[in-house]
Amino acid sequence: MAYELKQSLKLTQQLIMTPQLQQAIKLLQLSRLELVDMIQQEIEENPLLEESATEEYAEEEMAPEVEDVKVAEKTVELTGEGDGKEEFDWDSYIEDYGPMRVSYDREDDEGPSWENMLTKKTTLTDHLIWQLSLSRLDEQYRRIGEQIIGNLDNNGYLVSTVEEIAAQEGVDAETVEAVLRKIQEFDPPGVAARDLKECLLIQSKYLGVLNPLAEAIIRDHLNEMETKNYNAIARKMKMPLSAVLDAVLFISNMDPKPGLLYNEDRAQYIVPDVYVFKVTDEYKIILNDEGLPRLRISNFYREILGGVGDGGSSGEECKKYIKDRLQSATWLIKSIQQRQRTIYKVTESIVKFQREFFDQGINFLKPLVLRDVADDVEMHESTISRVTTNKYVHTPRGIFELKYFFNSSISRTSGDFIASKSVQADIRKIISMEDARKPLSDSEIVEKLSANGIAIARRTVAKYREMMGILPSSKRKKYFFKPKA
Repeated sequence: MAYELKQSLKLTQQLIMTPQLQQAIKLLQLSRLELVDMIQQEIEENPLLEESATEEYAEEEMAPEVEDVKVAEKTVELTGEGDGKEEFDWDSYIEDYGPMRVSYDREDDEGPSWENMLTKKTTLTDHLIWQLSLSRLDEQYRRIGEQIIGNLDNNGYLVSTVEEIAAQEGVDAETVEAVLRKIQEFDPPGVAARDLKECLLIQSKYLGVLNPLAEAIIRDHLNEMETKNYNAIARKMKMPLSAVLDAVLFISNMDPKPGLLYNEDRAQYIVPDVYVFKVTDEYKIILNDEGLPRLRISNFYREILGGVGDGGSSGEECKKYIKDRLQSATWLIKSIQQRQRTIYKVTESIVKFQREFFDQGINFLKPLVLRDVADDVEMHESTISRVTTNKYVHTPRGIFELKYFFNSSISRTSGDFIASKSVQADIRKIISMEDARKPLSDSEIVEKLSANGIAIARRTVAKYREMMGILPSSKRKKYFFKPKA
């Protein structure tokens, strides 16, 4: 086989993303908290970026052009002795921008009160270790107890086996079992159980109410209770249905996840990116800039750049570094401005399309897709998708993610269309008005929606019901009433 060298001309197209475009795309898809973190990181890494006060925030300082900065033709080496030292007041700079030291005099009325100090929330492990320390156990039993407590999950269940803990501590399983029974007496009741059945039995034992029927149902008929097949439980146990229902009501008041009381996640409050207010008959859009650092280029480094003279390689390197940092800072500021303008335009388009929703509520939400807004604001669909992800808007109807307003359409019998979220609201309303003793099946919900002019399949109703976290009819049924004799 012979090899030969040839020349050929080939024409191809490829997309080359500039650093500016990459940064703008990255900023678009960041949430508000992520944007704040990224800005703070850039401020730390780029000495030319600084945060300005609100009253000092001016447009000309936000986005200075790199070309506007005049650089001296000749540069001199910076020695740190003489050049720039007399012209710049370092004492004032450190006083204004240096590390802040705050000390509080407790005798001063203006100091913060002790009630306003942050406190550490007690966890389940802390609560159990505290109880273990009050128990009269020797060192070996205490160490086994700490192992058991350390192997509890957030719900308070033991995720390790007795044999594993015994092997780790070098003791027999009976010793670990004895310590486990001791910890199961701790607060909250039901903690350190190995499964749901044991958790409920522990609570039944320590609630102070003797209910042998409830314990028998927990021990032998928990599956029937889960499916609410109470008639089968009464038939198998040869007990009246009323007695079974009383026992089930007693069990339902127990806590299947006792550990969550001490392991609740702290609420994360949403800060909207944009506000929509109704003024007379028009909706006004206001971007939320509160909490976002206002950036500007440091005048100090601009003066240094303008004063760098001919100083050989060190002066050129200094000038190049400052110019690179200046260009990076300028790109960041412009990208943030572009991000805010894009969010404003997209929100404005959404308000225009969903005007009836803002005026009259969820039942008037229109079907909307990304292409509709993209064509309206003359942007690509991918850009609209990035803008609406993890961005929230405060409206007279509440706080919504921008993606909330994009949904598929369901056809009506009249020929027009309705938004899928409006259908979900109708399903939730129908279920909330049903008889708890005879809950509606998915087919019956379809019939009620058809009576309202909404054509929808049963499987679609089931899908929407699962999305909203609503149980099927067999598990929504309630028996807690006195049956007729």
